[in-house]
Amino acid sequence: MSLLESHDVLANSGVAFGTSGARGLVEQFTPDVCAAFSLAFLHTLKGQFTVDSLAIAIDNRPSSYAMAQACAAALMQQGIQVIYYGVIPTPALAFAAMERKIPSIMVTGSHIPFDRNGLKFYRPDGEITKADEQSILTIEVGFRALENLNELTVSKAAAEEYIQRYLSLFDQPFLTGKHIGIYEHSSAGRDLYQALFEQLGAKVTPLERSNQFVPIDTEAVSADDQLKAINWSKEYGFDAIFSTDGDGDRPLVADENGVWLRGDILGLLCAKQLGIEALAVPVSCNSSIELSQAFKLVERTKIGSPYVIAEFAQLANEYASVAGFEANGGFLLGSDTEINNKVLKALPTRDAVLPAIMLLAATTSNKPISALVSDCTVRFSASDRIQNFPTEKSKQIIQTYTNDTAGLIALLGFEGLTVERVDVTDGLRMTLSNDDVVHLRPSGNAPELRCYAESTSDEKAQQLVVQVLSKVKVL
Repeated sequence: MSLLESHDVLANSGVAFGTSGARGLVEQFTPDVCAAFSLAFLHTLKGQFTVDSLAIAIDNRPSSYAMAQACAAALMQQGIQVIYYGVIPTPALAFAAMERKIPSIMVTGSHIPFDRNGLKFYRPDGEITKADEQSILTIEVGFRALENLNELTVSKAAAEEYIQRYLSLFDQPFLTGKHIGIYEHSSAGRDLYQALFEQLGAKVTPLERSNQFVPIDTEAVSADDQLKAINWSKEYGFDAIFSTDGDGDRPLVADENGVWLRGDILGLLCAKQLGIEALAVPVSCNSSIELSQAFKLVERTKIGSPYVIAEFAQLANEYASVAGFEANGGFLLGSDTEINNKVLKALPTRDAVLPAIMLLAATTSNKPISALVSDCTVRFSASDRIQNFPTEKSKQIIQTYTNDTAGLIALLGFEGLTVERVDVTDGLRMTLSNDDVVHLRPSGNAPELRCYAESTSDEKAQQLVVQVLSKVKVL
């Protein structure tokens, strides 16, 4: 039986860490690559934690179960007890594992196409750090090549605990009288959400469950999905539509008119309803957050949950309640918080359910979701991406034009405007002389170039994105 070195296997795999987890093509996640990641993760933890058990869960991608089998087989070689929670949302896995003070691995590629997949790693105290990522890639762990992958027995405990986390906050079914649509597609949480919202009092209509994996990107909602939500709202008279990305950590919520909310506006409304004092949010988020004056401090970070989480420790030294969210909608609760005189424990990883519930809790008969959004939206954002755009080309464009922003905006067709401010926290973010914002950044998860824009109206922001991406394609 051949012996392998984790460092060598990973260095030759073609798999790399992105903004959240290791991502690559399905064929790159061979059983030995999955084993190498799992064991390198385990040994990275050994200096800080005593580990005898590890939890694993998956999304609905066709390749995810076999990857979980490989991770489990490698860990069991090392005498680690593996708890397999089956198909559940990433935050459900993270919450269950953190409650048990054990590490966990989520097999998911989130929103990227089904020909790709990934692994997300959680320490017993939450998401791994960027330093942990480097350790996983460089540590040397010897292991035997995998020969047999055994079937895994599913525990339902994590799914049940995740639902109870939110049901326990409310003495009354506060959604009585509300009609909520749930766009199920292939979301990892699709078997949980109907029961959750029904137990909170809502009438629920499930929509469009898919047997094929659907790569929903909450930051770049397709025109087809935009039209679906509007038509569903007209047909059913929904108060809201709820959905998520593939692994259930990023929410997608539509108002009573079927208009999908921007993730950062949803996060803003959730944080206000929770009474959060200090926020950490990525540089790509809408500046309505600061302009709302609802928070004592708003700290801007690079894009990706590890960067948001890294700010929590510092913020917690000075503020009683801390949270973060991203432009994609994922909400991270950085401190224990009281709701209805009940404690909601911190969950410092992206979660789709909390912002949806808090948004619905904020609605009243004369304040539907659209009115809440209108009240808090001072600036308007839009985003989209060019798919199958080589990452190296994206990086080259940003590197070339960071020192020639005047040349770039001329190429992008912004005649008569100048660049007033440049932010290179993550990518190239330019504030123009008319206060419009254009932000270019390579995706950390797939070969895509993303564009974020901010302006004085939704239409203007959308136009900016279309204009910029059409010009970038021919650079």
